[in-house]
Amino acid sequence: MEFTRNNRQLLSKIATNDRHGENSPYFDGWKAYDSNPYHPTHNPRGVIQMGLAENQLCFDLIEKWILENPDASICTAEGVDKFKDIAIFQDYHALKEFREGVAKLMGRVGGNRVTFDPNRIVTSGGATGANETVMFCLADPGDAFLVPSPYYAGFARDLRWRTGLDLVPVDCKSSDNFRITRAALEEVYDKAQRSNINVKGVIVANPSNPLGTVLDKETMRSLVGFVNDKNIHLVCDEIYAATTFSSPRFISIAEIIQDMDCNRDLIHIVYSLSKDMGFPGFRVGIVYSFNDDVMNCARKMSSFGLVSSQTQFLLAAMLNDEEFVGNFLRESSKRLAKRHHAFTKGLERVGISSLNSNAGLFFWMDMRPLLKEQTVKAELELWRVIINKVKLNVSPGSSFQCSEPGWFRVCFANMDDQTVQVALERIREFVLQGKEEDDGSDKSKHWRKQNLRLSFSSSRLYVDEGLMSPAHMISPHSPIPRSPLVRART
Repeated sequence: MEFTRNNRQLLSKIATNDRHGENSPYFDGWKAYDSNPYHPTHNPRGVIQMGLAENQLCFDLIEKWILENPDASICTAEGVDKFKDIAIFQDYHALKEFREGVAKLMGRVGGNRVTFDPNRIVTSGGATGANETVMFCLADPGDAFLVPSPYYAGFARDLRWRTGLDLVPVDCKSSDNFRITRAALEEVYDKAQRSNINVKGVIVANPSNPLGTVLDKETMRSLVGFVNDKNIHLVCDEIYAATTFSSPRFISIAEIIQDMDCNRDLIHIVYSLSKDMGFPGFRVGIVYSFNDDVMNCARKMSSFGLVSSQTQFLLAAMLNDEEFVGNFLRESSKRLAKRHHAFTKGLERVGISSLNSNAGLFFWMDMRPLLKEQTVKAELELWRVIINKVKLNVSPGSSFQCSEPGWFRVCFANMDDQTVQVALERIREFVLQGKEEDDGSDKSKHWRKQNLRLSFSSSRLYVDEGLMSPAHMISPHSPIPRSPLVRART
């Protein structure tokens, strides 16, 4: 965010610092889409949004349930008699029926191998608020958390902007399917210690954003062993738990610690209904900790981001309808699998591969063969061609702190089937054109240099083609800059 000198003097350092993570290609992609959004009839040459991890494939099931259950809303004739009870003040604990519904859902998506305690459910304003609440509870300004990379671009905003924490990437490599290893964790931890960085814990997303993979038991037990030996925390972001659409199955950290001799006070879970149910607008985030002190602190802090009682009332009825939830989860998995297959197989037909994945609302596309050199600069140059010429907002791997240039996150569940076909056709034409030009065609200049004008400012690349909205715009999906902290390779 840009501030005048006078305004900086009037505002707080927290409000004006650059740790929000706004200065990133991930965010620039959002601005490119916002400035020129695709529409099949009104703007068929607009930018297609493939940078939004949103689950829009099952709204027909939700709408059908709402029509069949009008008493679940206090704004209907059937539910208005509950209006006063829901509209008046609610305490920090959230509605009992809502906590019970969330606990059932968390257990169900894990195969009912774990029973979650509704009394440990603490609500927050989306996973963003839940993650920040956990960080406020566990660490002080200047402390750090290790984060296996590539990792979610919004972690900078969620975890460090207002808390003052630092994130220390632990690089994972494609030759090992980006697996998290104990050796890599140890190396980064030791380097941080030598640099006088106080590491308070490790945070991982399972299933992974942006990889779309799930952690196996061996890796998870290794993570628990690591934090237990170091006496630091482990935070598991499980907001994509129910988006697993094929084997191997999702395993919650709560299941892992059931048969491990470890300090459970160090284990914490973040959950949400934004991805699994497709409700990001409802802002339902969950903190679930095995540490009583953390739960008590999180509950007090939740007053700054409570979920509205009206939302809780509706979702309590929905989540406690076990027949509906079971059918929804099964159908969601089927539709996600079908859409994932359509996208990845369509790309394979033009020679573009992706990391083998089975979860999430995205896949990790390998564009390394199209880079003119294996550098972040070349990755961003290719990305800008994709944004400006192909008109697709896909997110470059450097936004996710990936140490290997050429990977891109592609979201596939936020559009209809027609848009999927348009996106695939654009990619096909782009790749075929590149192959023709690489073969020496005189039809045009090399695609990598067509209409590409780059300028450099504060280690950030901008596109001078009028697609980007003003740099000071704030987005709810702000990402991260490249971390200056310790890095290591697995």
